[in-house]
Amino acid sequence: MFLLLASAAQTVAGPPSPEEQRWERCVELAVDNPVQGIAEADRWRLSGGRFLAEQCRGMAYTRQQRWVSAGGAFETAAREAEVARDRRASKYWAQAGNAWLAAGEAAKARSALDAALATGTLEGLERGEAHLDRARALVASGDLAGARGDLDKALVHAAKDPMAWLLSANLARRTGNIPLARDHIARALEMAGDDASVQLEAGNIAAVARDEAGAKAAWTRAAQLAPDSPIGASARAALQQFAEQE
Repeated sequence: MFLLLASAAQTVAGPPSPEEQRWERCVELAVDNPVQGIAEADRWRLSGGRFLAEQCRGMAYTRQQRWVSAGGAFETAAREAEVARDRRASKYWAQAGNAWLAAGEAAKARSALDAALATGTLEGLERGEAHLDRARALVASGDLAGARGDLDKALVHAAKDPMAWLLSANLARRTGNIPLARDHIARALEMAGDDASVQLEAGNIAAVARDEAGAKAAWTRAAQLAPDSPIGASARAALQQFAEQE
């Protein structure tokens, strides 16, 4: 899951100012042509673009999957927005956290997401996604109990995101709460049954619950959905045990 582009919209009332219009043009470039987007962000930065220019730069880095650079750009945008007392700082911290997760930097992600949630200005889905990302950072850091708390909040505010139910089911399986795991993977399957990662976890949960038929069906579906991916390879490896039994 990567939410940087989806959560990038600015929330400014009334008609867009010249600064907002330039931000929109910069982001269009960042999405369509990241190299040009970075160049535009650099020009804008030199002429006083401040945190909006820096956030645009982060968007361009995201499109290039340059996660470390993106995380740094979003953090700079967040700090500058805080100095300006601009409420968008929380969104930039959340974007930084998401980028650090993609970079495999769990500690930095946790720090950024702590800052995003500490502001108290994130609402609805954005708040839920921040809790979801912090749960991912906590799992990566080995804090499963802390992750459970964030996932429970994510399920309230981001209940329509199948990833929240998937991660909750995965954590429940890992901590031995199989009834909860089965309930939450069922919710994920309802929303994203064509996602190979959901089917893979459904098979894992069924296996732990000693539901051989359910495990075989889910792993088979995962292998069909993503035959050339690591998920597909994991599913095929899990299915091999049934072949060995024949």
